[in-house]
Amino acid sequence: MLGSMSLTTPAAQARTTPVGPHPATPGEARRHELAAFLRSRRERLAPEQVGLPMTGRRRTPGLRREEVAQLAAVGVTWYTWLEQGRDIQVSTQVLDSVARALLLDPSERAHLFTLAGADDPVPVKECPSVTPSVRLLLEQLAPYPAMVLNSRYDVLACNAQYTGFVGDLDRMAPEDRNLMWMAFTPSYFREVLVDYRTERLGIVARFRSAMADHSSEPAWKALLARVLKASPDFAELWQRHDVMRPGNGIKRFQVPGVGLLRCEYTNFWLSPQLGTRMITYTPLDDETRALMDELPTGG
Repeated sequence: MLGSMSLTTPAAQARTTPVGPHPATPGEARRHELAAFLRSRRERLAPEQVGLPMTGRRRTPGLRREEVAQLAAVGVTWYTWLEQGRDIQVSTQVLDSVARALLLDPSERAHLFTLAGADDPVPVKECPSVTPSVRLLLEQLAPYPAMVLNSRYDVLACNAQYTGFVGDLDRMAPEDRNLMWMAFTPSYFREVLVDYRTERLGIVARFRSAMADHSSEPAWKALLARVLKASPDFAELWQRHDVMRPGNGIKRFQVPGVGLLRCEYTNFWLSPQLGTRMITYTPLDDETRALMDELPTGG
């Protein structure tokens, strides 16, 4: 009966319908990141780099979409949809062809497959805490600095010697105990890290690579938004879409009251995938070896 029906007019519906964009689902966030990544890799390539002839003046940098499709032997419409972030099925064979067409390096190729969901759609979660055995090992590594870091760059634990590089973590707010935050905002870590401007390039690239598996997680999104707001330098580097997997290397620290320390850092993985890891800093020369005994241990 009409008397028992509830009719909703367009005006009433407008008043009750939520306003604003719907939150992105994990799949949508991943596809959006994949689209931006593909565009950035396409725009960095010149035709001559991939064996294509120059065909007059170009209005936009890099390759055209149809050129990438030609090189990858896929349809132009299909590749356009992929770069627009549409919800389409992607085979590993096609991803391999696109990676080759765009001349992706190993880190970029791994990033592409992760974003496309062609590797592992349910990545192994990182260790949520540091076990007593890991803490004991950190202490036993003295006088060499060592710490435990997750893929979001949160410092989960460290020995007393490592505080000579970052300061007293106990005096910091929990959300500030993050090396990426320290590298892009005024901090003791940034003051003592000699090559912090170049080191930040790798930090951003590794964070972006790791975030491919966590793009919809609140903690990751909150950290990204926080650093983007605090640092124009970070925002500029973030737009490059560079990616890199973690590795070993060399860092230099100019510690007040101690001197210049040249250290080789080594990653020891504590989880099945590239997640939580222990990083040790060992002396690169005899001078550094002697100075490590003088590192402050109280922040």
